[in-house]
This record gives sequence, structure tokens and C-alpha cells, in this order.
Amino acid sequence: MSKRIVFFNHKGGVSKTTTAYNLGWKLSERHRVLLVDADPQCNLTSLVIDGFDDYYINDRTKNQNLKDAVEVAFKGRPEPIKAIDCYSPPRNDQLFIVPGHQNLSEYEASLTFAITSNNAISTLENLPGAFNAFIKEVENKYRIDYTIIDLNPGLTSINQNMVLASDYLIVPTNPDPFSIMALDTLSRVLPRWADWLKQSAPLFSGSSYPFDKEPPKLIGSVVQRFNVRKGRAASPYRDNIQDIKRKISNDLKPALSRCSMALEDNIYGEPLINNGLCLSEIPDFHGLLPKALDAGVPVFALSHAEINETGTVLDGMMAKRDQFNDLFSELANQVIRLTE
Repeated sequence: MSKRIVFFNHKGGVSKTTTAYNLGWKLSERHRVLLVDADPQCNLTSLVIDGFDDYYINDRTKNQNLKDAVEVAFKGRPEPIKAIDCYSPPRNDQLFIVPGHQNLSEYEASLTFAITSNNAISTLENLPGAFNAFIKEVENKYRIDYTIIDLNPGLTSINQNMVLASDYLIVPTNPDPFSIMALDTLSRVLPRWADWLKQSAPLFSGSSYPFDKEPPKLIGSVVQRFNVRKGRAASPYRDNIQDIKRKISNDLKPALSRCSMALEDNIYGEPLINNGLCLSEIPDFHGLLPKALDAGVPVFALSHAEINETGTVLDGMMAKRDQFNDLFSELANQVIRLTE
């Protein structure tokens, strides 16, 4: 049975898509991994699919995406939701993606009505469970071990639905005051979403797509996008990183524990708890990023030829590539440990 992990923070600019992509690729070295792009900007899709623009105009592939896959439910068509044919990148046959669609937000109003109606409107009863049912079909088709869901930064009904359709939650952050403020909002909003699932999801149990899920459990956070000086985060990033860890320990984790959205302390383990549930601190990729984008692989998978430098520049970039490989390997190990 696949384990679903959602990356969610309603603050933008926290590199959630990049980390979801890198973690998914790293997990796929040992497992079959599905990426789900539920962000209408489709940034995750563009990282994975070679020929991104052509994908959406080619007759063979243009309807193989998240929006069109659940259209039968949202337009009330008398046919079941089915799995799509997922794209797999040329250099990784263990990684699959459900592409996003820029018009996915068209379903926002209908899903909001369905969620707030508490099944009083029978024509909307299949909507809350539609995304969950579709992802399950794809997971079964491709024998997926881990599913990673990438969301846009917003407190929308689609995001609520995708969070609640997941098993685990990772909160991406970057070390600035706005990330700290966003954690306060998550401490209030996520428990409300969990309450909705507990109270209202049973009302949809008789629909074609029941919402038969428990609230996701917080795995931890990832801190990203900072510069390094002398082997550690540069000032003032260090202070903000510590503030994020304290905010998660003192506010977010207790709020989620009260609504069954956190793991037991013995599962987290003392080292992770003492580190403010921070799974990893990932600095900026700098010069490696454009090379990785050109090669269509994560920064840690770049070959010497793809780095395409010589001398001390090559040596420096190779060292950084290997450092990122170690970082994402450890992040993947943490995720596997916490979800097993």
C-alpha cells in the first residue's frame, strides 16, 4: 500500500516543488514513486517532463493529467474515475508523475460547495473523494510505494482535500519572518481541516468515492534556500532557522497532536524532537541548479560531463553535488524511518 506524503505550506517561495522533486527522485532509488502535481502553475511537471509544452497539445498525452482525470466526477458523467498513463523520465523508470493542469482551479467552487454542504446536495456527493479515488487508481496501476503530492501556496478547498487525502505531511519553510508567521496560520487551519474530516467525511461514505482517510501525520519540516558561510547557515538565516524550529516544537506540533495529526514522540525519536522536527536544512543550489535543469535530473544526479566545467570549478561543483546527495539521502532515510 502506497504511503502518501504531501508538501504543504500556504507561504510561497519555500522551494517545496524542488524538494518534492529531489526527495521523490532519491526515494525512487529504492522504491517506486509517484509525483502528483496539484499546483496549477505545474512547476513540478515542468521539472519532470521533457517536452513540457508539447505534452499539453499532443493528442496522445494532452488529457493525461490531474484535471482531466477527475473531470468525470466534477461534470457528473456516468463513468468511473480511471488511472491515466503516467510519464516516467528517461533516466528514472522508478519515478512516475501525474501532471498538473493550469485550469485545475476551475473545480475550486464546486469542491467548496461539496465540502460545506455536508452532503445536503446529492449531485456533489462524489466530489470530496474524487481526487483520493483517482490517486489510488494510479497507485494500484503502477504498484507505487510512495506518493508525493505538491500543492500551491493557498488555503483552498483543493489543497484541503489533497492534504486530507494524504498519510503524512511535510512543511517546507525558508528562513525568513514570513515562514514563521505562516506556521501560526497552519497551527490554526490544519486542526480545522482535521475536524471537518472527522465530522463530515462519514456523510460521504455512501458516495461512489468515499473519503475513507484519517488525518495525515506531521513528519516534520524542511528548511531551504539559504546561503552557507564557513560550513553553516549565514547570519541572519541562523536565527530564523532556530525560530522556525522553536515555533514548530512549541506551537505547530502541539496543535496537531491534539487533533491526531502528529506521530508519537517515540517514533520521531529524541534527536529529531531536539532539532525541532527539522528533517533537513538544504542550502541554495546556486550554479548547480541551471545545469540540473538542462540535464533534466536533480542536482545530486549530475554527471561530470553535465557539470561541464574544468579544474577547480569542476572540483568545487562536484563536492557540492556530493554534499546535496548526502543531504537528500539522509532526508529519504528519515522519511522511510518515520513512515515505516
